[in-house]
Amino acid sequence: MSQARIGNALAALSFVLWGILPLYYHFLPQANMNELLAIRIITSVPVMLLLIRLLSRKPMSLAAVVADRRSLGLCLLASLLMCVSWYSFTYALTHGQVLAASLGFFINPLIAIALGVMFQNDRLSPAQCLAVVLATAGIGYQVYQYGELPWISLLMGSFFALYGLVKKYIRFDSLTSVAVEAVLLTPPALAFLLYAQATSGLSSLGGSGSTLLLYLGAGPITLAPLILFTLAINRTSLTMVGLMQYIEPSLQFLLATVLFAEVFDQVKAVTFGLIWLGLLLCSVEALTQQRRRRRLAP
Repeated sequence: MSQARIGNALAALSFVLWGILPLYYHFLPQANMNELLAIRIITSVPVMLLLIRLLSRKPMSLAAVVADRRSLGLCLLASLLMCVSWYSFTYALTHGQVLAASLGFFINPLIAIALGVMFQNDRLSPAQCLAVVLATAGIGYQVYQYGELPWISLLMGSFFALYGLVKKYIRFDSLTSVAVEAVLLTPPALAFLLYAQATSGLSSLGGSGSTLLLYLGAGPITLAPLILFTLAINRTSLTMVGLMQYIEPSLQFLLATVLFAEVFDQVKAVTFGLIWLGLLLCSVEALTQQRRRRRLAP
């Protein structure tokens, strides 16, 4: 099997695992989000250090990491942005709003496109322009009908897009940067857990043993697809990765509407429909450009 096919398979599997995460968090209804976030940060550290040891051919030395103050500062900023996105995501999954999580991940690439124009001097293609217009119209229609913004979806999509933007300026490799992000936030996360236990007691410790295991597994379970994604990214094209990323919100959409029986009314149908149409146009354009480049390649 070629490296490209292996990369495609790994990328697809990573997005499938991300897409079915609502099944895991379904067993943590009304979870204490602050505890869940703190535990996720702390448990991510040993997992990431193990991954670096297993997957990195030449791991960065601690001295090299500490010496790059600019990248350290950007890692701190990235970690805070990811906290907001992940907090919104897990809140949606543990509070019966999987449909909002799906919408957030459908919105994310369109926000990323806009950020690329503003900060990376990217130029929008005709399909991308139309996709942004359609997404704006879809969200605007929902705001008009419901009288409020889809805050969870927008927080997820926008902060994850900002996280991706910041990551472009970090000079560490991908595994090292994720590990550094977790390490930087571990002291405040640990301090919060100790304070919470001393004052009111931890919710994760007050339930059954299975509940505690679910809290402890929050870090590794979200890092598992990241491992596969990291292995895939150097084996396949960014175009294929970009197209396959819609596996994740599509699965979440199906889980929300079919398994969890969330309400999918006419208003949401219009919002999703306009966003899907824009993403379809971008996907067709990307595939057309990729085929054209292959034909022209010597």
